[in-house]
Amino acid sequence: MLIKKLLISFLSCVAVSAYAAAPISLGMIEGMSGPFANAGEAVVRNLQMAIEDVNARGGVRLPDGMHPLRLEIFDNKQGVEESLIELRRLTDRHIRFVLQGNSSSVAAALVDAIERHNRRAPDARVLFLNYSAVDPALTNSQCSFWHFRFDANADMRMHALTEVIRGDRQASRVYLIGQDYSFGRMVAEAARQQLRAKRPDIRIVGNELHPIGKIKDFAPYIAKIKAAGADTVMTGNWGNDLTLLVKAAKEFGLDAKFYTFYGNSLGAPAAIGDAGVDRVRAVAEWHPNVGGMQTDNASDRFYQRFRQRYPQPQDDYLLLRMHVMIDMLVKAIEKAGSTEAIAVARALEGASYHNSFHDATMRAEDHQLIQPLYVSVMRRIQDGGIRFDNEGSGYGFRTERYLPSVQTALKTSCRMQRP
Repeated sequence: MLIKKLLISFLSCVAVSAYAAAPISLGMIEGMSGPFANAGEAVVRNLQMAIEDVNARGGVRLPDGMHPLRLEIFDNKQGVEESLIELRRLTDRHIRFVLQGNSSSVAAALVDAIERHNRRAPDARVLFLNYSAVDPALTNSQCSFWHFRFDANADMRMHALTEVIRGDRQASRVYLIGQDYSFGRMVAEAARQQLRAKRPDIRIVGNELHPIGKIKDFAPYIAKIKAAGADTVMTGNWGNDLTLLVKAAKEFGLDAKFYTFYGNSLGAPAAIGDAGVDRVRAVAEWHPNVGGMQTDNASDRFYQRFRQRYPQPQDDYLLLRMHVMIDMLVKAIEKAGSTEAIAVARALEGASYHNSFHDATMRAEDHQLIQPLYVSVMRRIQDGGIRFDNEGSGYGFRTERYLPSVQTALKTSCRMQRP
């Protein structure tokens, strides 16, 4: 495996050296160490494959020739202060594009810091491309001309989940549990508001926030959920906080459905096992079984190519939005004929992405990507109905509800200040 990685690295260097023009660097600020390192590693795999695809077709066309893309990684240890330090390192190296996503608190701090940097250094402005930080404020009250989000925000994701709960007549007692930071609090508030509007008969029997990345044993939380008589759990937990939560639910026999943002990834399916079949739901812009039971479709080929690139089961977490983000960035740079931040931002506004299984548009009003969402439910691959499992677990997800873009495009309160 090590030899293969070294060979890929060597070939990438050879490919980059073949270009006449300098690489265009993308600076990723993300947690590559600590309790959520697995989430950071998943991001790297997706971005690296998307970048390799661009470079394999010749790179980015600018007036002075073809430029390869290059990913540069800055480890923020999942901290806000560390992120701001890494941003300074990134801008000192004259990198024009900042990529981040696995924390809304970090994203909010970066938006503020980039606003200040771009005012101070108009000749060295940067753009912030957000692939996972889903706090709605980032494209509402805190929207910025320099920030673009390629993931559905939390209100959009919650809207999709509650559309399913609207028709789930077995759901009557809901327990909310999440991570104690801006994202977790915002998910809980979105759940309360949307359940009140769509299912006023449902009783919220618990609303729990726990320290992010610090809980090793969720048994006490599961005991509270059981004691409250909950038949449904809603959570925005991600990374190990989700895996350990669902593992504890399995071990202590919690008989409840899970409506999650990220229950289809990073060890969660294997952790919950049979207890999650027909009970655990997740929401995303895509999942491996979107192609259904057909044996030859573009979605399957896309997924199979990713699995060939990363064959280890624990590496099986394909995030379509990151590939969409790189593709849209490249087209915007080429349309602008420049890597200058204002020109690229204007080219991104209103830009669209289209392939045979996904369509998306970057809303100019708030820089929020508008795209379809799928709510999927966990199934055993041996039971049929799905073609692919997750992470070699024997469990995968089948589409339960598809929401086209017109149904996911919630209103925005953004009042963007433009340069």
